[in-house]
Amino acid sequence: MNVTIDGLSLHYEVSGTGSPIILVHGFPLSSELWNPIVPALEREYRLIVPDLRGHGRSEASLTATMARYADDLAALLDRIGETRPVVLVGMSMGGYISFEFYRRHRDRVRALVLANTRAQADDPGAARDRRELARRVEREGNAPVVENMIPRLFGPRASRQLRNEWHGILAATRPEGIVAALEAMAERPDSFPTLASVTCPVLIVAGEEDTLTPLTDARRMQKAAPHSQLEVIPGSGHMSPVENSAAFLAVLRRFLEELPSGRV
Repeated sequence: MNVTIDGLSLHYEVSGTGSPIILVHGFPLSSELWNPIVPALEREYRLIVPDLRGHGRSEASLTATMARYADDLAALLDRIGETRPVVLVGMSMGGYISFEFYRRHRDRVRALVLANTRAQADDPGAARDRRELARRVEREGNAPVVENMIPRLFGPRASRQLRNEWHGILAATRPEGIVAALEAMAERPDSFPTLASVTCPVLIVAGEEDTLTPLTDARRMQKAAPHSQLEVIPGSGHMSPVENSAAFLAVLRRFLEELPSGRV
């Protein structure tokens, strides 16, 4: 399904009729990240699974910000008539967007799941590197990002088939969407003050072998968030929902079932 938001056609899927969960993929991925998770939860929950602008089957804009991504999600909820607070599951850049969504639309958040992500902003060197990579993508297309990220996304136990599958998905991501996302990540704010103010339940998920957002980042987030718990996915790198989907699903389901007042 597609909906026009901010002048762009954004793709999303909705399945199930229960309480709402929105699943937000990372950079430069797509909603296909959640394919192993959706069938197991759609009998119990209403799952809302968008492609972010410039990713998957959604159109790209020349610029983006974390605020714009977050407002896209809020507008999508409006368009599909979802007024109930959602469990917001954000992986990697989806986690950065989740922080911004909470800041801007906290009355719409029932709980947060922050997977394979971090709260700190880029330091000046990291932000500079992102902008330099964006300039390369403008000149050369998306190949520099694809070839750089594939070895870093997965843990050493990920199969060649899985790596090849995601190589194809990354290669299909629009260069303008990649450039906009790199700039948005370089400019994102520090979210540790946000974590300290979060009043809803928070699940932090880390991959045991994640080198992009290592376990040390997850532990820092857990210390900062007063209502949080940390779960580590064994044998997984940065792509926990697909590298060890059974373990990811188990910790997510347990979190949902243990939320106050029963199921969300």
